Amino acid sequence: MSEKNWYVVKSISGKELKVKDYIEKEFQYQNLDKHLGQIIVPMEKSIHIRNGKKYQKEKPMYAGYVFVEAELTGEVPHIIKNISGVISFLSETKGGDPIPMRKVEINRMLGTIDQMSEQQDMVNIPFTVGETVKVKDGAFNGFNGTIEKINEDKRKLEVMVLIFGRKTPLELNFMQVEKI
Repeated sequence: MSEKNWYVVKSISGKELKVKDYIEKEFQYQNLDKHLGQIIVPMEKSIHIRNGKKYQKEKPMYAGYVFVEAELTGEVPHIIKNISGVISFLSETKGGDPIPMRKVEINRMLGTIDQMSEQQDMVNIPFTVGETVKVKDGAFNGFNGTIEKINEDKRKLEVMVLIFGRKTPLELNFMQVEKI
C-alpha cells in the first residue's frame, strides 16, 4: 500500500468548496475512503462595509485550487479528474502525471492556514499618510479629509477634515473611511 501525498487539483474558480464536497461524497459512495486523507480549500476572511454595516466574507485564498491528500492508486486519479468542477491535477505537462507537493510547500500552506485563523480580524492597512479619504460612516459622513496619522495597533486613522472653514482632526477607524 503506497502512502498518501498532497496534490493540487485545479478546479473551476468559485466552485472550490463544491469540488471538495463532491470528492468527499464520491469517495464515500465508492467506499474508497481509505485512499483519501484531508481535502483543504484555504479560506481568507475579508471585511466589507455596505450601508454602514460591517460584513465578513470568506473567499478561497487560492482561487481555482483544491489541495487533496490522497493515495493515487488504481482508479483514484480518474475518479478525482471526473468529478464535476475539476479541471485537472497540477502536473509538469498538460495531462501529465500529478506531481505531489513538497513537504516545504505543504508546511507553508498549512502554516498559513493556522496563521489566518489566529489573526482572524487583521486586515491589511490600505491607507497611507497624506492620502485623501471620504468619511462614509458616523457624524461626519460625506466629508473628505487628509490622513495625518495611522495607528496600526488600534486600527484608527487621524483624519484632518475641513469643517466650517477650519481644519478639525477626527479619529476614525479603518472601516469608517474609503479611498477617493
